[in-house]
Parts: sequence; structure tokens; C-alpha cells
Amino acid sequence: MLNRNPRTLGAVAASIAIALLAGCGGGGQPQTNADGTPLKVYRHSMDGAPVNLDPVQSAVVYSNFVVLNAYDTLYSYKYLARPYELKPNLAKGMPEVSEDGLTYTIHLKEGSGFIDDPAFPDGKGREVVAQDFVYSIKRHFDPKNRSQGAWLWQGRIVGLDQWKDDGADYSQDVEGLKALDDHSIQIKLVKPYPQLTYTLAMGFSGIVAQEAVEKYGRELSIHPVGSGPYKVERFSTAKAVLVPNPNFRQEPVDLAAEGFDPAVHGDYGLDAIDGKAPPFVDRLEIDFITETASRWASFTSDKEVQFTSVPVEQIDSVLGSKQPVTVSDAWAKRYHWKSGVEAGFIYTYFNMDKPYFGYNDDPAIEAKNKALRCAMRDAFSWAERNERFYSGIGTVFPGIIAPVVPEFDPSLSEASVTQHMEKAKQQLRDAGWTPETLPELTYGYSSAVFYRQVFEQFRGFMNQLGFPLAKIQGRTFATFGDFNKAIKTSQLDIGGLGWGLDYPDAENTLQLFYGPNRTPGSNNPNYANPEFDALFEQASTMQPGPERTELYRKMNEMVIDDCVAITGMSRNKVYLWHKNVVGVPDREILGGFWLKYVDVKTGGSEE
Repeated sequence: MLNRNPRTLGAVAASIAIALLAGCGGGGQPQTNADGTPLKVYRHSMDGAPVNLDPVQSAVVYSNFVVLNAYDTLYSYKYLARPYELKPNLAKGMPEVSEDGLTYTIHLKEGSGFIDDPAFPDGKGREVVAQDFVYSIKRHFDPKNRSQGAWLWQGRIVGLDQWKDDGADYSQDVEGLKALDDHSIQIKLVKPYPQLTYTLAMGFSGIVAQEAVEKYGRELSIHPVGSGPYKVERFSTAKAVLVPNPNFRQEPVDLAAEGFDPAVHGDYGLDAIDGKAPPFVDRLEIDFITETASRWASFTSDKEVQFTSVPVEQIDSVLGSKQPVTVSDAWAKRYHWKSGVEAGFIYTYFNMDKPYFGYNDDPAIEAKNKALRCAMRDAFSWAERNERFYSGIGTVFPGIIAPVVPEFDPSLSEASVTQHMEKAKQQLRDAGWTPETLPELTYGYSSAVFYRQVFEQFRGFMNQLGFPLAKIQGRTFATFGDFNKAIKTSQLDIGGLGWGLDYPDAENTLQLFYGPNRTPGSNNPNYANPEFDALFEQASTMQPGPERTELYRKMNEMVIDDCVAITGMSRNKVYLWHKNVVGVPDREILGGFWLKYVDVKTGGSEE
């Protein structure tokens, strides 16, 4: 028998109907449930939109915010503990691991159910079982799905790659991926993989029902059928509306176990949720608002979205200090706030698949291409990018190992992130490049004004280097999802990207340049360096320690030396949220997993 939310199904359905009739605004008469209690609505905002909510395609933060609430994962992160700590989610406990590190046994909690949906007999969601997890991982290795997450387990699980090569027949077993019974999973690895448990918290590992895939096919991308805390009631590239999943297991919050620190979290009203089972709101709305001015206006109206990041054009008016980052007293009185360096970074990638820019069968041309890429990197100014678009409060660093992970090397030379325009021009001359022979390059970006300005700054640097403006062409995309699709099909020469860490280990950013992860995987530059790949594979089986850190840092230097990207900077983000919101928003390390804990105070005016 599935555990049921105390809200009856009828009350939930009535709540949804009333909410949709009442509209989205915060003014007018208070919205109510069928029993007359105030309707709790939390409206989150994001600066981009997903186009696909299928876990096999959940490669961007915007998708993950929805996927991690619509679908269940075996593991998650403690709500408040920093540094981040894994915890069991659908799993009963942490994995039982054999002494050789090759066999993982995971037991599932009983009584967690998929949402009610026509995919199931009589429209009633059934219990989640171990076979669903096995099926969900197999889907990543079914070629027709063009998974963006297969890289996580490729070459890792015994027999899984062979299952793909043999035709991806779901009726055939995989030796290393088995349901021992309805509530027990066994995973056998080819070689030790210390990061495996981290991958089982990611949106890519969201558990999907085979019945839903068979009923909806590709429409599963817009019609999620999961067992997470919420059901997606409505979805478009403008907005997602989610309501509680009545079949979600009842698990009271233990704030102390979640990492609650009174000195850090004491002002956020979290004691109101201690001992109660989430989710707590009657409706969760996520507004995808790409234009910063629109998002800011919606937030500061105090009647629409209840959370926002502070746009760069507002930073000076909001902050009381940049060193350290604090908001002014006036804003702190009006809203809750927090800031911090992101668990990730931004960079500009070069597509090494392009023979006029990257790898080439002619060694002389390839060397000339490398000189061009290095010159473009040295012509770029991270200091100006930081000041112009991130208020000068970002953290610029060389390479691809971000400051938030323990393997970061603060002693690494900053030459690769310092503008050297004359040196860059000389590199072009020495390699024989002239304005006439320079290739035409396409830079992709989403259509928002912000990204257009970022592109124009980049083109300005390249023009100073010697590129005629007409040779750096911008290609715009209506949504980030469309832009990401172009990257994954290797259509672009250059693009600006951000990467949010999936887990707190430098391996998660190094894998962005691992050869077998080439597009449509996570290796967007299509970097192929056998020495890098060999070191990556060697480090991938090692436990954390000085020896592994040394290998990580060698790989980092290779990426810098090969000039395959302009990198990088970690943004210092400032977040504001309304004081009637009970919660601590988080966009880092999988982002939306915290939304099941959010609550809203009803009645009265804001503090």
C-alpha cells in the first residue's frame, strides 16, 4: 500500500482548479483550498528555460530544476549542509560496497509511488521498484534516445556497453545492472568508480516508468511521469506549474540531520518545517524569464515571482559592500538574501572538430590552428568580462578546476587568464595568419539581450586582435535548449557556456574534456588528447588524495596548453527572496533538489 499525502486526492485536484482559475497574480482576494485554508503558492524564477524534461536529456540546470522534483533519484544532498553531503533519498541507506570496490548493493524504500497517470492501469500510479531503476539506466544506452548522460556510466558497468552494441533489447539482462528483487539493486563495475554514488543523485538518474515511455514516447519530454515530490501539471518554455504528488512517501524533515546551523539559517523560519513531511506548498511555479529587467520587475513588484538573482545592472544599488559581498540595510530589511561563489564556472569553448580551427590531418595546419586559438585566448580580457557583466565580484582562475573543489591549485600561473593583446597579435603573425586568411567563425548564444552583449564584447576583443567583424558571426537561438542542441550536434565553432558541478569533485569538470565524452556527451569542445584521456582513466579509479590531485592538475595544465577553451571564472551570485518564503534557495550542485522543502507563510503582509 502506497503512503498517501494527508491532502486527499480530491482536495488536491480542487486546489489545482481553484489556483488556475485564480490566476498567477499576488493581488486581490487570497486564494484558498477547497477546505477554505489559504493556498500556498511559491513562484521561483530562472534566467533560462528547459525544452526537454526527460531525464536522459537533463543536461542543463533549467531541466534539472524540474526533473529533480518530478522524478525520484536514489540519492540526494542534505538540504543545508555545506560542503555538500550525500544522503539516501529513494534508497534506504548508502550503498553496500564490496571490498574491491566493484559491487554495489542498494536497497530501496518501500511505498513510494509514481504519479497517477493514464500510462498506468485505471490511471493509478504504482509503486516504484528496483526494475524501474534498471530500465531507466538502460535508456541512456539505447541509441534512439541520444542520451546526454550516458557518459556517466559509459565503460563503467559490466555488460552495459555490450548491451547497447547488441541492439539495446530491453528484454535482455545486463550482468552488471540487476534488480535482485523488487527493492534491491546490484551494480557491478568494470573497475572502481568512486564517484558512482554521486551520479545516482543527478537528474540523469531520475527513475522512469516503462509504461510512461511506451505511452508517451518522445512526448515524455514535456509530460513527465515520475515519483518525485511533485507532479508537473503544466509546462512550457515560459513556465512550469507543479503540484504535490499524493503518492510521494511521507518523510518528516529532521533539520539537524539536514545540516541546520542557527548562526547561518536561523533567520529563515525553517523551524516551521521541522518534523513535518514535504512537500509543503500547494502549487510550485517556476517562471522562465530570460530578460533580467522583466525578472527584476516581477520580483520587486512583490506580487509575482518570489525569488531572483540580482542582475548586474542592479548590483550597485543593492549591495552595501563588494568586499565582502553584503546587501544594503534597506534591501536586507525588505528581503532575505545570500551570496557566494558558484559551484561551477563559465568558459568559452572552441570546437576542435572544425578542421579550419581545431584538429586537422595536416600537422602544419593543425599547428597553425593552435596558434590561432591561443591568440584568441590571449586577446580575451577576463577582467573586462568580470567588470562589465558580473560587477567585478567574480573569481577569475586558470583552467577548468574551479575554486570550490579541494583539488583547486591557487598557485597556478594566471598567464592564461590575463589579456596580452600584443603577444596575441604576434602569435598570429608568426603563424602566418592575416585578416584575409583568418577563418569565418560562428559564435552561438541564446537570444536574450545579455547574451547578445556578451557576444559583442567577445567580437570586440577579436576585432582588436585582427579579425574583421564580418568573420565573427553570431547565431542566436530562441532558448538555451535550442542552443544546447546545436552544441550537441557540433554545429557551432565557438560558444559561451556555464557548468554547474554535479558533485563536489574536480573530476566533474575534467570530464568535460575527456575524449569519449565528445558530443552529444559533455565534451562540447570535442577535445581528443590521448595523454589527457589516459590520465583521466588512471585517476578515475583512485580515491581522493595527493596522488590523484597531482594527476588532476596535470590534466588541467594540458587543457590550458592546448588552447581548447577560454577559461575561466566562477561567478559570485547574489540571491534575494521574499520574507514570506520559508526556505534557503540553492542553484548549485543539482539546484532544484531543495524545492521540496520550500514553504510559504500565508495571511498578513510581508515582514
